[in-house]
Amino acid sequence: MSLHEPFMQRALALAKRGEGLTRPNPPVGAVLVQNGKIIAEGFHKKAGGPHAEVNCLAAWSRAHGAGSLKSATLYVTLEPCSTTGRTSPCTDLILARGIRRVVIGAKDPNPVHAGRGIWILRRAGVEVIIGVCRAEAEALIAPFAKRILTGMPYVTLKLASTLDGRIADASGKSKWITGPQARAKVQELRRSADAIMVGAGTVRADNPSLLPRPAKGRAPLRVVVGSALQADAKVLTDEASERTLVMNGPLKKILRELGKLGVMHVLCEGGGELAGSLVRAGLVDEFALFIAPSLIGGDGVPMVGKKGWPLAKMPLLHFQTLEKCGKDVFIRALPVREK
Repeated sequence: MSLHEPFMQRALALAKRGEGLTRPNPPVGAVLVQNGKIIAEGFHKKAGGPHAEVNCLAAWSRAHGAGSLKSATLYVTLEPCSTTGRTSPCTDLILARGIRRVVIGAKDPNPVHAGRGIWILRRAGVEVIIGVCRAEAEALIAPFAKRILTGMPYVTLKLASTLDGRIADASGKSKWITGPQARAKVQELRRSADAIMVGAGTVRADNPSLLPRPAKGRAPLRVVVGSALQADAKVLTDEASERTLVMNGPLKKILRELGKLGVMHVLCEGGGELAGSLVRAGLVDEFALFIAPSLIGGDGVPMVGKKGWPLAKMPLLHFQTLEKCGKDVFIRALPVREK
């Protein structure tokens, strides 16, 4: 581990506090280090608000006044912005404060801005180090990068199933296949997303709220794919009903419309037919699978719909992480894309 990695890891942890709050901006964290110690830190808390670098340097100013920062190093998970938008360029602030070294996790994926902030800092004589904890930094902004580059949000497909791949019994009952620890983990996933998507059948069967509990400031959209919802459905009648979208049509078109609304990250919670349609269309970027140590049998509801694949064409996944979640197992996996 390099001497820079612990400080970047701290910046990444700070950035994650902003997940689900910053759309259409990425979550970003920053720490200021002097003499091997963190002297200030900050993160981007909401779109339109101060960026991570601004919050970090403001924290230092409140504690230390107007002292010199020439010997300090600023760690930031994403290349500092260099253009004026809803806020002023962070590159201007860094130069104004006299910081002489900046360590960056990931470059800005926006082709319009990529590398410009780095160039501005280097032109002014600032030492810039790029790519510390790059994989983690790029994973953090993957939803932002996908929307910027394609106009489409990043899709995480969450499924909770038995060992034999069933998400409900023959009557459609699914509460509760997984235990309380797994359900708490799902709330974390909801807080990191900009929109929660389900099929209309799931709303009719389970009448879910789809709201993160506790919300911790998050206000994701709720997207129901399909029609014929019951009039008293929670998504239509509760305190967040104005954030519910009922959408029909091709899934790719629906996702593109969500991208136009600034949605970077969609968490799809099923049901099985919607999950299968997303997989068949190649629209899933990440799988979040909760597997319970139980069996339902062949007449249960399959996790990715009734229509399958021949063995030679079955979708393949690459496991990223596996962890115990109470009595259940939580697996993060990525689809294997054909080259």
